[in-house]
Amino acid sequence: MTSVHGAPLDLPTPDGVADAYLAHPDDGEPHPGVLLYMDAFGLRPALEEMARRLAGHGYTVLVPNVFHRSGRAPVVDLPDFIDPSQRPEIFEQLAPVMRSLTPGPAMRDAGAYLDWLAASPLVTDGPVGTTGYCMGGVLALRTAAAHPDRIAAAASFHAGRLVTDDEDSPHRLAGRIKAELYFGHADQDGSMPADQIKRLEQTLDTAGVPYRSELYEGAHHGYTQSDTSAYNAEAAERHWRNLLELFGRRL
Repeated sequence: MTSVHGAPLDLPTPDGVADAYLAHPDDGEPHPGVLLYMDAFGLRPALEEMARRLAGHGYTVLVPNVFHRSGRAPVVDLPDFIDPSQRPEIFEQLAPVMRSLTPGPAMRDAGAYLDWLAASPLVTDGPVGTTGYCMGGVLALRTAAAHPDRIAAAASFHAGRLVTDDEDSPHRLAGRIKAELYFGHADQDGSMPADQIKRLEQTLDTAGVPYRSELYEGAHHGYTQSDTSAYNAEAAERHWRNLLELFGRRL
């Protein structure tokens, strides 16, 4: 681990300015870039802390507010700690915001985020990694497919609905992906049941995508998020080990 610097920033996208957070080693040198995709609760101190921890292992980490079209983060008021009793009210507010982030705008943004990393003197030349949490896991997979020559490693943790019957289901993008993938599924996650995990793995196998797909027993949807009741310290540490192994090998 090395000392890091973290700060907010604004970056341009085709649809306006996105607020974001950037963390990087405090040595003035370029490091491999990582695009970290937020969960639905958005850009907030807990995610900034995750970015700093990852940066401490030698990465320049960008965390954009993917809901920037709906306002700067936080787009809804959030308590310091999110418990089950608060989730229905929060998600009632977030639901239309989440629905508005369709694949088209999301991938326009992804290109802008990657362009910013490529132009930054804090980022080395070469491929980028991406990791995402909950809905961010879906965005990480889509970004790996939309930019196969720019993403070398993509990780998805406790993401739901990676497999649906929709024409634009994330799993249908497998044939476009060149990155190595990692999936950390929560076994208590109703949004990604065993049959969907199996279909995802079968699709990746058919497409010849290198990947690891693991089930985190006893973990719930959101197990990496320390400011929520879903947090599971053991599972979260396992996530860090696997993420760092992936990035260390591919970036």
